[in-house]
Amino acid sequence: MKAMILSAQGGIENFSLADIPVPSLKHDEVLIKTKAISINPADTIVRSNNNVSWVFGNDNPLVLGWDISGEIVDIGSSVQNFKVGDEVFGLLNHPYIGRTYAEFVAASAEHLALKPKKISHETAAVSTLAALTALQPLNKVGIKPGDRVLVTAAGGGVGHFAVQFAKQAGAYVIALASASKKDLLLQLGADEFIDYKKEKFEEIIHDIDIVIDGVRDDQHLLRSLNIIRPGGTLISLWTNVTEALSEEFQLKGINIFYNMVLPNGVDMQYVADLLDNDLLKPHISKIFPFEEIPNAHIEIEKGHTTGKLAVSF
Repeated sequence: MKAMILSAQGGIENFSLADIPVPSLKHDEVLIKTKAISINPADTIVRSNNNVSWVFGNDNPLVLGWDISGEIVDIGSSVQNFKVGDEVFGLLNHPYIGRTYAEFVAASAEHLALKPKKISHETAAVSTLAALTALQPLNKVGIKPGDRVLVTAAGGGVGHFAVQFAKQAGAYVIALASASKKDLLLQLGADEFIDYKKEKFEEIIHDIDIVIDGVRDDQHLLRSLNIIRPGGTLISLWTNVTEALSEEFQLKGINIFYNMVLPNGVDMQYVADLLDNDLLKPHISKIFPFEEIPNAHIEIEKGHTTGKLAVSF
């Protein structure tokens, strides 16, 4: 089968197309013929950063990717909830590698849900890692109707899902992003919009119950210190918060929460139900062909992607 392999961690020049064996199945896995995948900022970090080489385990060759949508072509002996011919999507094996940059992928059946028939494989593929990264911490901190929620980096992949999940929960949502993303975020349900290039959010909002921070910077996290009410929560999507930073928030009675997203078929089914009922609207800014995965990495590393990028097979 064709796969986009990585000769070594580093730049995109280490990518190449290659023929590698179709993966064999464990008893609890299914074999998926890939129709679409998605590229995340985390993909580019794992590609380029030797400090996270542990995610590959003993893999050889190195094949990146976590997000997938496709068709089941074979099933393991103990799989009962799916059959050959089912179209499925999911987040695979995170934080270890899911090896989705390939024509065929072995996936744990527990990580998958049926793809709604009404949506494309590209739409399904982008509604996996980014969607669960937004959904899981909101569920864990107990978001409730009437909560005032600030979403930073709201126009990105995780952020635009966080806006929608918070609205589904009945929250009042304030979206922080650049002006070019204002119309999209208001269409997705944001109640207020703040242009971070023109205004300092900490000077104009207060009494926030939950901040969902998608900016990879401790100083940015600190800017939320004086806007969250006592008993409120800061969710950091990127930074595994240092003890010193955590203490600053705790002194003000603010909970601080870092979430490692995990594959979960039940969560994927929730996402599938929202998609099937037009209650979740993923935004895809560009679709790349499989051979152009390196170009998709370049696009992600520019840091200004609106919504998500998809790759079509």
